[in-house]
Amino acid sequence: MSLTRLHKTNGGDGCRPMIVKGSPVNRRRALLLAAAIPLLLGLSLLLGPSGIGLPDTSSISGRAIIDLRLGRFVMGMLVGAALSTSGTVFQAILRNPLAEPYVLGVSGGAGLGAALSILVGGGILGAAGLPVTAFFFAVITLFAVYAIAAQGGGMPSVYSLILSGVIVSAICSSVIMFLVSTANVEGMHTVMWWMLGNLQPSSWGNQFIALLFIAGASVALWLLAPALNVLTLGREMAHYQGLNAGTVTVSSLLLATLLAATAVSMGGMIGFVGLIVPHVMRAIFGPDHRWLVPASAFGGGAFLVLCDVIACVVMPPIEIPVGVVTALAGGPFFLIVLRKRMKYAWND
Repeated sequence: MSLTRLHKTNGGDGCRPMIVKGSPVNRRRALLLAAAIPLLLGLSLLLGPSGIGLPDTSSISGRAIIDLRLGRFVMGMLVGAALSTSGTVFQAILRNPLAEPYVLGVSGGAGLGAALSILVGGGILGAAGLPVTAFFFAVITLFAVYAIAAQGGGMPSVYSLILSGVIVSAICSSVIMFLVSTANVEGMHTVMWWMLGNLQPSSWGNQFIALLFIAGASVALWLLAPALNVLTLGREMAHYQGLNAGTVTVSSLLLATLLAATAVSMGGMIGFVGLIVPHVMRAIFGPDHRWLVPASAFGGGAFLVLCDVIACVVMPPIEIPVGVVTALAGGPFFLIVLRKRMKYAWND
């Protein structure tokens, strides 16, 4: 069934229906997106800072390089999927094309929690220590952003939320810098490299824990996709449709925060993935979140893997942090969206 959305026509007060692109077209596009994943896997195995070509698997060093490149591919898919899906949900809930985890301060809070876990030691919870600590601080940050934005009472506007998120994110960054300045040389190097964003693979146990968090949250958000479709029409329309907007909003925000926190705990501060990919996937698959949520997950993973390949081969043997590549791509994209806005007008 196609999703129908109403929006204002130009030059009048009437509304006209906007029909989402048909599912047969989306199926073909989904197959093309899925077909790109094996191609990216091949690129990841063939390209790296150590050279171009498939390493000799008969040698110990060759097998180590293959394992490293395969681990980076897995990390890129997981982190990119988490960031992109999180950005998709934030944009749907806030009905604003500029919303994403970093703009709202969620990633800043997760980064502060992860930095504390790295410097202090998060071994109490084992492999889950880093993502759990990051999620705890990300939730606190989310509540702080909402509380600051709602100072005037009532429901805060989207722009007050974004402004509050930028302020809180700046505070978190300052605290991280303070922690780095007081850390020992090893801790300072670890946190600084992590803050730049990198996909150096952690242990397979950590990646498995992250996979459980990311897959579980993504599936839950996909199940909430029909409710997200209604929320994009506004709270009033959601009320008339019999939707408990408050419950759906809180649940979706917590799940999106879990995704962002897990991504930050794994790959560091990698920005703009949650801004760029949802826009591209929305242009390809339309605004129906039943298609958009899984498409953003696969698209985000593919995008980050591609950025990591570029980071590895642009200045060999020097490896550029992948966060630098996404920032170079995301900065101009953010300005374009800010100027042209969205094809579909989302209003407060």
